[in-house]
Amino acid sequence: MSDLLDLKNGSDIRGIALTTDEHKANLTPEAMENIAWGLVHWFREQKTGPLVVGIGRDSRITGPTLAATLTKVFVTQEITVIDFGLATTPAMFMATQFPEFACDFALMLTASHLPYYYNGVKIFAKSGGAEKSDIEYILTHPTPLTPEIGGKSQQADLLPSYSDFLVQKIRDGLAPEISNQQQPLKGLKILVDAGNGAGGFFASQVLQPLGADTTGSQFLEPDGYFPNHIPNPDNQKASESIQQAVLTHQADLGIIFDTDVDRSGIITKSGKILNRNNLIAVLSRILLEESPGASIVTNSPTSDHLKTFIESLGGRQVRYISGYRNVINKALDLNKAGIDCPLAIETSGHAAFRENYFLDDGAYVVAKILSLLPSLQKNGQSLDDLIADLGQPADVLELRLKLQSNQPHALGTQIINDFSDYVTTIPGWQINPENEEGIRISLGAPDGFGWFLLRMSLHEPLLVLQIENDEAGHLPKIRQKLAQFFSSYPQVDLAPLTNQ
Repeated sequence: MSDLLDLKNGSDIRGIALTTDEHKANLTPEAMENIAWGLVHWFREQKTGPLVVGIGRDSRITGPTLAATLTKVFVTQEITVIDFGLATTPAMFMATQFPEFACDFALMLTASHLPYYYNGVKIFAKSGGAEKSDIEYILTHPTPLTPEIGGKSQQADLLPSYSDFLVQKIRDGLAPEISNQQQPLKGLKILVDAGNGAGGFFASQVLQPLGADTTGSQFLEPDGYFPNHIPNPDNQKASESIQQAVLTHQADLGIIFDTDVDRSGIITKSGKILNRNNLIAVLSRILLEESPGASIVTNSPTSDHLKTFIESLGGRQVRYISGYRNVINKALDLNKAGIDCPLAIETSGHAAFRENYFLDDGAYVVAKILSLLPSLQKNGQSLDDLIADLGQPADVLELRLKLQSNQPHALGTQIINDFSDYVTTIPGWQINPENEEGIRISLGAPDGFGWFLLRMSLHEPLLVLQIENDEAGHLPKIRQKLAQFFSSYPQVDLAPLTNQ
């Protein structure tokens, strides 16, 4: 049981599914069988009698075996399993909403952007995604149950239904003067980079029916070894790959998905990467036009410029704890309290809209943007124009400092607490009280003008340090002052900070 708990990864399950020379598998078929029984117990806590459970997977090579293990257990428990094969995480949630499938629960086998030897399980009920407490329950209830009759397995293709849903959403979002066009993207060249994950369908089943030319799209074929680049919109090499494709093919837009399509990134016609603060800004502009004065929930590591930009549009930014379930739950709480909050989004690209079940869905993000594209094109504008007023820092730095301790969280918390005292001794540094995670510092003279955030990593034994400065050339001095503070903590690996 304790070994199973090692697979807990926030609000999903994740582990090494394939033994390599450097890594030993812990998400084995045997472990997955125990997880399957935990899932059955969790299902039965919520609903008795016959159940329908959907199972989908990304392109990872261990997906079919792990899916078969889940199915083997479920069919002994009066459960109808719908094997959707290749699918996406948001599509699997929609399998609980689409009437043609009407799944009581849905499971997606994926480890997001992690290397090919990882895999995991994301879990949905009709009401939404599993919480951290649900995962702990599942992993601590591996006891087999008495067989029940009535279980069976069948196959179905989910992606056509999900694609039709996205196509209709794009058409519904068009400006009134073009709302009757069946191919509103005709004349536009739009490229997709699926990173050999599950997102290749978007080119043929969403963009092409809307009239777009997708010639030049890349890495659409599923390949669980991810041979071309990490399928991660937040990865520099991956973003540069689709960026170069857009410029080479003179495309109007580039789209990059992560492996399971719950995140996406956008490349504009000029080659500008719309990710992190830039993507949040574009979506905030869209949502604040639809919901004037609304609040936008983000995670902590967003720029001061983003806050200014959102406020200039009449909105309010709510910075909250990193983790996509954290920002989504914060948005849900705000709406319950009567505060208009249509969007929860992380700098990593996880974005969830109230109008879409607060589901983090990279394809839906793209759909919202594609609805704007024909009107922008008609008016001689571009996506770049939407965030022309968003300030950009001169210097950006992110460092990850490993904590060599048996209790890394306690050590990291102590360091952050001690750092608040150190800040008071440094001219121009001030603690920013508008922060819910770690410690955020506003920078002033003599160290330029900007901010930095020191926080614990969500899943790894390390501190994350993120710095932005509007004046170039100050990073060496700031790093030196930070190294002076950290030198009192021998358990912190300072190499990333001192190796300039």
